[in-house]
Amino acid sequence: MTTPTYRGRFAPSPTGSLHFGSLVAAVGSFLDARHYSGEWLVRIEDLDRTREVAGAASSILNSLENFGFYWDGEITYQSHRTDLYAEVVDRLLSLGLAYPCSCSRKTIQAQAVLGDEGPIYPGTCRSGPIDRDMQHSIRVMTQDMEITIQDRVQGSYSQNLAQEIGDFVIRRSDGFHAYQLAVVIDDAMQKITHVVRGTDLLSSSPRQRYLQQLLGFSKPNYLHLPLAIDHTGRKLSKQDKDAPVDPKHPMDSLLLALEFLRQPLPPERPTTLDELWHWSINAWRSDNISAKANYVAINPAP
Repeated sequence: MTTPTYRGRFAPSPTGSLHFGSLVAAVGSFLDARHYSGEWLVRIEDLDRTREVAGAASSILNSLENFGFYWDGEITYQSHRTDLYAEVVDRLLSLGLAYPCSCSRKTIQAQAVLGDEGPIYPGTCRSGPIDRDMQHSIRVMTQDMEITIQDRVQGSYSQNLAQEIGDFVIRRSDGFHAYQLAVVIDDAMQKITHVVRGTDLLSSSPRQRYLQQLLGFSKPNYLHLPLAIDHTGRKLSKQDKDAPVDPKHPMDSLLLALEFLRQPLPPERPTTLDELWHWSINAWRSDNISAKANYVAINPAP
């Protein structure tokens, strides 16, 4: 079986029920994949078990089905893939591309310059060695070079990781593997060719591209969707307990998501979800999407 030209995915974290911002990401990634006759996979990013809400994964999957989404292959779970992540960490360590770090957050904050995403790690433990009996994270070494992402909506986005981020964590001190590492491995193992997700993850893309380069993985195409924000400019999110979308009334939420993404709407209100999806897949225009965050009039949960 040959790999399709387009292979996309939707990868929610089970930290709460599906909310409007997640629905937008699901709609955008689904329509982009189906419009180009590609595959669409679903992956549950349950890597950090300390943030997981009991029953959230099942709730999200049930909501996707109620909204008429359909995916290819089996659902994958990051929590089932930790041995693979550990193998890659060991590989980077053996190649001298990563190293253990025993710095606490307090130590880093006291020594580091503050960047756009927090303290820029100053490389304190680069020269090692540290006491391996101490609790420690694993960091990957960055290089003083620009990493540039060409995004289909956001345009060109660049970071010098060494200057703007510093050596970043790929395995936390509590033993959990970092999102930046796991998502790169998962996308490579699942042969993902196109990543469609929210703009809140745009700044993660250079780190992920850097890891793809270090590990010899293919480089997916990126499209970062605008964020859904409330009247204060705050991103709608599960963590802030924003109201979940109602799977019992999917049509209204889907039409709102399409309008949010500036997609053509059917001339008349569809009578079924199949009718709506058929229209939307054919009418999908990624070049209509705004690069900027947009206000959505959705009331927060009480």
